Amino acid sequence: MKQGTARWRMNDKVIRSLLFVCAAISVVAVLLITVMIFVEAFPALKETGVWDFIAGTKWKPTDTPPQFGILPMIVGSVYVTGLALLFGLPIGMATSIFMAEIAPPKVAVVLRRAIEILAGIPSVVYGFFGLMMVVPIVQTLGGTGMSVLTASIILAVMILPTIVSVSEAALRAVPAEYKEGSLALGASHWQTIVRVQVPAAKSGILAATVLGIGRAVGETMAVILVAGNIPVIPESILKAVRTMTVNIVLEMGYVQPGSLHYSALFATGAVLFVFIMLLNFSIRALTKTRGEKQKNAKKH
Repeated sequence: MKQGTARWRMNDKVIRSLLFVCAAISVVAVLLITVMIFVEAFPALKETGVWDFIAGTKWKPTDTPPQFGILPMIVGSVYVTGLALLFGLPIGMATSIFMAEIAPPKVAVVLRRAIEILAGIPSVVYGFFGLMMVVPIVQTLGGTGMSVLTASIILAVMILPTIVSVSEAALRAVPAEYKEGSLALGASHWQTIVRVQVPAAKSGILAATVLGIGRAVGETMAVILVAGNIPVIPESILKAVRTMTVNIVLEMGYVQPGSLHYSALFATGAVLFVFIMLLNFSIRALTKTRGEKQKNAKKH
C-alpha cells in the first residue's frame, strides 16, 4: 500500500514537472522572439530615431541617405483593420446570436460546420478570391480596385470565423437562469437577448473582437494580392495601401542581412508587436474595470 502511494506521488511530481516545463517553454519562446525582434530593430531605431521612424512619411530604402518612415504603413494597417471590423463585427455578432439563440439545432450545426470550413481556407485563397471577384466590383467605384476597401472586405470575411465562434461560445456560457428570469419578468425573447444575454457575454465578445483585430492586423498574403501595396498614406478608401506586415514580406526577400534596411524591417515588426501588446492590455484593463464596476454596483 505504501509502495503504491509512493509511486502515485512520484507520478504526480513527474506530471507537475512536465506541465511546468511546457508552460516555461511557452514563456521562454515569447521572450526569445521579443528579444530577437528588438535586438535586430535597434540599429535602425538608433540611426533614424524612434519618433522619425514612426512619424516619418517616406519609405525610400534605396535613396542616399535612405529614408525609413512607416507612418503610411501604420495608417494603412489602422484603416484596413478598422474597416474590416466595421464590416465584420456586426455580421459576426448577428450570426453568433442567431446560432446561439434563434436557429433550430440542425440549422445551427450546418452553420457551425460552414464557419469551420471558412476558418480552414488558406489566406492565399481568400486573396485570389478578392483579386478575381472583389477587385473588379470595387474598380467600378473608381481606381484600380486594389484599395483599402477591397482589403477590408476580404479581411472582414477572414475574421468572421473567429468572431462568430468565440461570441457564440460566450453567449452559450451565459447561465440559463438569466434568460429564464428575464422571460419570467415579461421581457420578450429579443429584449432578453439584447439587454441580458449580450451584456452578460460582454467579456467573451470583447475577446472575440481582440482576436479578430489580431487576425486582421497580422494578415499578409491576402492583403498583398488586393491592397495595391504603395507606401503612401491613402487619401480615400479607394486608394492603394500598404500595411506593416505587407511591408516586411515584400522587402525581406531581397534585403541584405545586417544592413540598415534589414534592421528597419525588423523595427517595423517591433512597432507592430508593441501595437498588438498595447491593444491586448487596453482591452484587458477595460474588461477588468467594467467587471469591478459591476461587482460594486451589485454590492450597493
